[in-house]
Amino acid sequence: MTRRRTEASGRRLRWLVPLLLVLGWLLVSGATGSFEGKLGDVVTNDGAAYLPAKAESVHADKLQAQFSDNKTYPAVVVYERASGITAADRQAVASDAAAAAELTGVRGQISPVTLSKDGRALQFTVPLVNQMDPVTDAVKALRATADTHPGLTGHVTGLGGMYSDFGGAFSSIDGQLLVVAVGLVILVLLLVYRSPTLPVLVLLGIAFASGVAAAVVYGLAKHSGLTLTGQSQGVLSVLVVGATTDYSLLLVSRYQEELRKTQNKYDALATAWRAVLKPVLASGGTVILGTLCLLFSNLNSNRSMGPVAAIGIAASLLAALTFVPAVLALMGRGAFWPFRPAFGTAERTGEGLWGKVAGLVGRRPRGIWIAAGLLLVLAAAFTTQFRADGVSVSDNFTKKPDSVHGQQVLNAHFPGGSGVPVTIITKAAAAEQVATAARGVPGITSVTRLPKEVGGYTEIDAVLATTPDAPAAVDAVKRLRDVVHAVPDSDSKVGGFTATSIDTRVGGVRDFKVVVPLVLIAILIVLALLLRSLVAPLLLIATVVLSYAASMGVAALMFNHVFHFANADPSVPLMGFVFLVAFGVDYNIFLMHRVREEALLHGTRNGTLFALRRTGGVITSAGVVLAATFAALAVVPMVAMAEQAFIVAFGVLLDTIVVRSLLVPALTLELGDRAWWPSKAVFGAPVPASRAGQAETEREPQPTG
Repeated sequence: MTRRRTEASGRRLRWLVPLLLVLGWLLVSGATGSFEGKLGDVVTNDGAAYLPAKAESVHADKLQAQFSDNKTYPAVVVYERASGITAADRQAVASDAAAAAELTGVRGQISPVTLSKDGRALQFTVPLVNQMDPVTDAVKALRATADTHPGLTGHVTGLGGMYSDFGGAFSSIDGQLLVVAVGLVILVLLLVYRSPTLPVLVLLGIAFASGVAAAVVYGLAKHSGLTLTGQSQGVLSVLVVGATTDYSLLLVSRYQEELRKTQNKYDALATAWRAVLKPVLASGGTVILGTLCLLFSNLNSNRSMGPVAAIGIAASLLAALTFVPAVLALMGRGAFWPFRPAFGTAERTGEGLWGKVAGLVGRRPRGIWIAAGLLLVLAAAFTTQFRADGVSVSDNFTKKPDSVHGQQVLNAHFPGGSGVPVTIITKAAAAEQVATAARGVPGITSVTRLPKEVGGYTEIDAVLATTPDAPAAVDAVKRLRDVVHAVPDSDSKVGGFTATSIDTRVGGVRDFKVVVPLVLIAILIVLALLLRSLVAPLLLIATVVLSYAASMGVAALMFNHVFHFANADPSVPLMGFVFLVAFGVDYNIFLMHRVREEALLHGTRNGTLFALRRTGGVITSAGVVLAATFAALAVVPMVAMAEQAFIVAFGVLLDTIVVRSLLVPALTLELGDRAWWPSKAVFGAPVPASRAGQAETEREPQPTG
């Protein structure tokens, strides 16, 4: 009687625990589901917020903030008539300036309307309070007013216009980006499993993971000082979609395999869950550690990406290892409808694409790894053409917004730096000497000392002769810093848009040199612990780094000669490295963990070929999903996002198809048992090559428990 009760209790727990897990996730979703829509409220696209506190431009920005209750972003409203400005134009623009004062509530602070020397343009400046929604709304209203005069074209540019357009570019993250990413996931899942139920299951896991990740990130950004940028918000979205799908695919594939060998669905799921737990945790842990290495970055934008990405991966792991198996336990074989895996049926792993790939690698491993290696080295040779010196504002959008057109008009008729002055904060006692020194700097057209003094400091504005992001402007600001720093007892700090860009570029170069070695060391430790070897981890890291270099080489060719991107932001190579190396090792973990598992039974050669046949389809599907989701970043009309999308998407596909499918298995066959050094494990007696394709059929289905 007691035994029967125990068995009955065990049977109840087998469906009760999964049911409670599903109900628990529904409750969590109800509490966190709204936070994804709130992330935009805590996003900052202010360039100064990307920098560390010790950067000179940040120091200048903080000192400048003391001169006003609110930091302002000047919006420059510029008008152009090719045939020349008329008296009616001047009257209309004066009326617009008066309306702008009423609209923005900054009466007395709007600059006088100025006519260009060539008589073909007018402009005035409106200071806007540095808050995203008020700035965006004000810029929209200014543009609507400026666009009402026949024959007179009006634009809103300057920092206010640029700030608004940056925010507008990232506004698609909440909608269009997720629609594209999720649509691609559904398409891939339908093609792979031909089941309408599995995509729904995975999408629910994605929704739950996204809610949890968004809630945690929102709390940290709102209350703990975490800098959430538009870029990191976009990466978080696609990362959760891709990672949750990948980890779920690995479990679903192994469950499908076990259902053919085990009649009881609960036993099959338990076996599958235990089999994927270690590689999935190691995989997720690798990505988490790799992204957390960004905490050692100097730039706030890079440093904040670390915890944001790590939170996204952790949420994906949680959903894939709890919610997805809970639903699979309740649905059993029905999850694969209409192609349910029947007990006792064998998959034809020796046939099909991956059977042919394994056969090719098994017959000619040396030729395969030499050819694949040479291909990657050839592509990597073009990395010398990759330019990452920073992107100008006019080149930073895939579709030029109004602020870019306005800046071009401003540059054609006025000094290029109008509306985007260089800010010098200096001690009031040395202000005249600093102003005199600034006037002597080539590339500076005018210098104005503002009358207000706070705490013994005053502000001096310098106008550049060229656009604030032009190479000549960068050189001018560097010279300006040298001369004002040389003024005795001035304690001068140079800030503004151009100074912020300079500090960002310097920080990006430094971050790459510091973070890359840390990522490699962290991943090497995880791989060594998982595979209990040193040779295999070093081999995997070397192949993934080579894959990254090849991806950057191909990206250089595409950016320079196909997409015609002017340049790349300094953060692009670093982010590409972190994500490509972390996810490249990810897929190799999936493969090599299975290789080791099979090698212990069948020997390294046959274990490698069996694992390649068995994991080829699911890992390639996971790679396609991740590549597709990162490619969705290209919907954000920013060059940096498009570049990041291409590098990661192409790199993941290259790593999945060439490195993991050909190079790594071929090198493993070349090394044999030496790949596991210094492990003392005894690997299975070698199986004759003629039987290598029969390894799967040799496994008998397990009896029903």
